[in-house]
Amino acid sequence: MFTSSARPTGGLRGYLRLDFPWGAAQPGAVRCVLATLVAVVGSILACWVVATATIALVPATAGYEHFRFSDYARLTVIGVILAGIAWPLVTLLSSRARRLYLWLAIAVTVVSFAPDLWILRQGQPAAGVAALIVMHIALFAITYPTLVFGAPQPRGIAASIETGDAARPRGRS
Repeated sequence: MFTSSARPTGGLRGYLRLDFPWGAAQPGAVRCVLATLVAVVGSILACWVVATATIALVPATAGYEHFRFSDYARLTVIGVILAGIAWPLVTLLSSRARRLYLWLAIAVTVVSFAPDLWILRQGQPAAGVAALIVMHIALFAITYPTLVFGAPQPRGIAASIETGDAARPRGRS
């Protein structure tokens, strides 16, 4: 069983810095919510820029159904809110969770290309699908740093966990 004072060992656990602080290294809730809101607004703006630029550069994409604001905004809000929920959850696993969260964000971004590639195979315009992929990359580029730097983990907690000095989270009585 893992404890809050468990030190990362070699291998994947060490690389991802899994020391299982179980709540001792979580960012503040208010900062998480604010960072998520900033990421939502920034991501929607980025999607709008990508859609608008694609239509300007490739006029044949004008009227493309996935470039409707309501279409990409809804999916963007859902994805970024899920990422905002994931950040404090990942900090339950590591007192230095940025690396783990980065790899998870990369994996989710790559998986998010699957529907785009599927609709490309179904005959959707290549320029439109390429723009959707760029939107996904933009969401990653905005959301990851906004969350990890806008709602950072407490400083110094990693060192105290490694030395076993961190206070154990208390359960509800």
